Amino acid sequence: MNNNKSVIVLFSGGQDSATCLAWALQNFKQVMTVGFDYGQIHRVELECRQTLLNKLHPDGEDHLLNLPILSELSQSAMTHDMEIRLQENGLPNTFVPARNIMFLTAAAMLAYRQGVSDLVIGVCETDYSGYPDCRHEFVRSMQTSLSEGMGIPITIHTPLMFINKAETWTLADDLGGDELVDVIREHSHTCYLGERGQLHDWGYGCGTCPACELRERGYTQWVNSVS
Repeated sequence: MNNNKSVIVLFSGGQDSATCLAWALQNFKQVMTVGFDYGQIHRVELECRQTLLNKLHPDGEDHLLNLPILSELSQSAMTHDMEIRLQENGLPNTFVPARNIMFLTAAAMLAYRQGVSDLVIGVCETDYSGYPDCRHEFVRSMQTSLSEGMGIPITIHTPLMFINKAETWTLADDLGGDELVDVIREHSHTCYLGERGQLHDWGYGCGTCPACELRERGYTQWVNSVS
């Protein structure tokens, strides 16, 4: 990795993007962040996002962009009050169609303005909910399309792409030890329902939605592997 380069991290306030921010801070000279308000039901993540930035990168340049069209066009449990369920196409209805397409496009537009050619996003195809826009093939396709369409060489880094949630906790531990793990555990937000009433061993959440179940399972596997 080139420590003299600048990078923009797509930063939501969740466990994955917090780990990616810590990774970027160790691998790039200048780190900027960008987040998105798209009318998500779990809006508490935007508050957690700011708390995490204050703790992990307080002096960094940050941008929060509004993308209300995602909520206007999608019929997703992430943007509308509905029961989380599996759809006929096999995907959970928490999938927001084209969300990562728009996120990466907006981030690339910001990168173009800032003279930056590197982006970091915390997607993963190893231990996830089956979203098609989290796969390696999708990211490589977006990298090519953005580079061709904008006339600059865009590189999209995916530090979590081929690791599971337990290994994501391991990566956080490797990057920042107990201090970083505790910050991510207590201050990042993953729960689809926006629940932050109870602090579990693995963090805040309802404990029953798919995101909480995935996070809890990964944390338990990681703890057992190091104990």
